[in-house]
Amino acid sequence: MIESPPSAPDHTSTADPEPPRRPVDDPVTPPRLAALAGLIAAAVAVAIGMLAASIGGSGSPLDSVGSEFIDRVPPWLKELAIRWFGTNDKLALRVGIVVVLAAIAPLVGLAANRRRAAGPAGIAAFGLIGAAAALHRPGAGWAAAVPSLLGAAAGIAVLVRLVPGPGRPVPTPGPSLAPLGWDRRRFITTSGAAAAAAVVAGGVARRIDGQQLDAIRNDIPTSLGPVEGMRIGIPAGADVNPATPFVTPNGEFYRIDTALSLPRVRLDRWKVGITGMVDRPLSLTYDDLRERPQIERVITLACVSNEVGGPYISNAVFQGVLLADLLADAGVQPDAEQVFSTSVDGWTCGFPVAAALDGRDAMIALGMNGEALPLEHGFPARLVVPGLYGYVSATKWLKTIELTTWDRAAGYWVPRGWAREAPIKTQSRIDVPRSGQPVAAGPVRIAGVAWAQRRGISKVEVRIDDGEWRPADLGDAVSDDAWRQWVTDWEATPGRHTIQVRATDRTGTTQTPDQAPPAPDGATGYHTLDVTVR
Repeated sequence: MIESPPSAPDHTSTADPEPPRRPVDDPVTPPRLAALAGLIAAAVAVAIGMLAASIGGSGSPLDSVGSEFIDRVPPWLKELAIRWFGTNDKLALRVGIVVVLAAIAPLVGLAANRRRAAGPAGIAAFGLIGAAAALHRPGAGWAAAVPSLLGAAAGIAVLVRLVPGPGRPVPTPGPSLAPLGWDRRRFITTSGAAAAAAVVAGGVARRIDGQQLDAIRNDIPTSLGPVEGMRIGIPAGADVNPATPFVTPNGEFYRIDTALSLPRVRLDRWKVGITGMVDRPLSLTYDDLRERPQIERVITLACVSNEVGGPYISNAVFQGVLLADLLADAGVQPDAEQVFSTSVDGWTCGFPVAAALDGRDAMIALGMNGEALPLEHGFPARLVVPGLYGYVSATKWLKTIELTTWDRAAGYWVPRGWAREAPIKTQSRIDVPRSGQPVAAGPVRIAGVAWAQRRGISKVEVRIDDGEWRPADLGDAVSDDAWRQWVTDWEATPGRHTIQVRATDRTGTTQTPDQAPPAPDGATGYHTLDVTVR
C-alpha cells in the first residue's frame, strides 16, 4: 500500500487562524484601566456604605473611621489640625480620608489584575476596618457594622466584574474574539453603570441624612419656658467694640468638638440621667427640664485650644436649669469628687463637684440667645459651667451626669495629656486693627475683648512699641462670667509698630506676659500685633 504524501497547506481557506492565547498568569486588563476599576469599585463601596448607614440612621463608615482616627492620634496632631484648619478641621479630615482612599484604590485594582484574589482581599480589608471602627463607637450594636460590610461586598462585586484577573475568561453574550482576553465594550458599559450607581447612592444618602437632620430641627421648640425674674437686657454701653458684638450670634459662635457628624437625637426618646454617687437618681425628659425653674445668664465660653488672641471664645445668653438645684434633688453623697458627663456620641468630661455647688451659675442649658439650643451647639441640652474651659465642662448633646470619684473615671482629654482641672485664665485680645492690616497715619481706634470668668475684668491696658502701658476705656460690665469689651484711641505715626494688650481681673491679678502654648491647661502671654502705618 502506497501512502499519499502529506497535503500542502490550503492557502485558499477563509477560516481565521486561532488567536494566540495569553499565559494564564498574565493580566488581561490594561493597567491604567485596572487602576480606574479599583477607583470605581472603591467609590461604589463608600457610596453603598453611606446609603446603608443613612437608611439605618447611623453614622457613615467614613465618619466611623474618622472618629476612631480622632480618638487615637496623639494630642499634638489634633492641636496641629486645629491650628491649621480651625473649625474646618472635620472637613479637612474627611477630605484626607477620601484622598487616602483615592490613592490606595487604584493600587487595589492593579493588584487584582496581577492576582485574582488580591483586589477583593484589599476591599474586604477596608470593609472590616470600617466595621470594626463602627462597632467601637460608644453604644454601637452589631448592626453598626452592616453598612461597611455591605459597601465592601458591593465594591468587590464591581471590581471582579471589571477586572477578571489573570487568565480568567471573560463572559460575553456570544463567542468572544479573545476568550482569555479583555472586552473593552463590556468594561466601558460596566464601569459607567457602576460610577453612575455610586453617584446616585451617594446623593440619596446625603438626601436621607438631610431629611433626618431636618426632622430633628423640626423638633426644636420655637420658645422656651419663662425665666426667674426678668430677662437679661444688654446695656448699650457694653458694646463698644466695632469689630466684635458683645453677644455672639448663634451662627458665629465657635464650635470645637470631636463629633464628625451631628448626633441624631430624637426628642421623644431623649432623657438625661443623674446617677452615680447620689441618694436619689434622676431621669429627666426635655419637658421635665422645661417645667423646672429657668435662669438666664450671660456667659463667655472658651476652648482650651485657643492660642493667645485666637478666635475660639464666644459670649452668649444661656437659659437653663441650675445644676446645683438638680444635684440637691438627687442628693450628692459626701465622697463624690467629680461631675462626670457623657454626650450622646460618647464624648466625656469631668469637673469638681465644688464647681457645681459653689454658687456659680452652672446649668443644664436649653436655650441660647433667646431661642432653643441649635443642634450644632448641643440640642436638646448641654452643660454650661462658667469659669472652666470647655474640655472639662461643656458637654453638648448631654446624655448622663454621673457623680463619681477622680480615680473611677477620666474625661476624654485628660488621658491625652490635658490637665484634670482647668480654670479659665485671665486673657485679652486685640480685634482691631487686624494683624498685617495697613493702617493710615492719624487717629486709629484699637479695640478688643478681655475675660476672666468668675473674677471679672477691672482694667485693660494697651502699649505701643516700648512705650508705657495706657489704660483703655471699658464697656459696661454685665457679668463677671462674661467678657468685657475695651477701646482706646491712638495717634498713629508712619512706620512699623507693635501693639500689645494686657488685662487685670477684679482680684488685682494681671495676666502673665510669659508665653505658653494651649497644652496642658490654656495658653498665656500678651496678645501682640505688628502693624504698618502709612
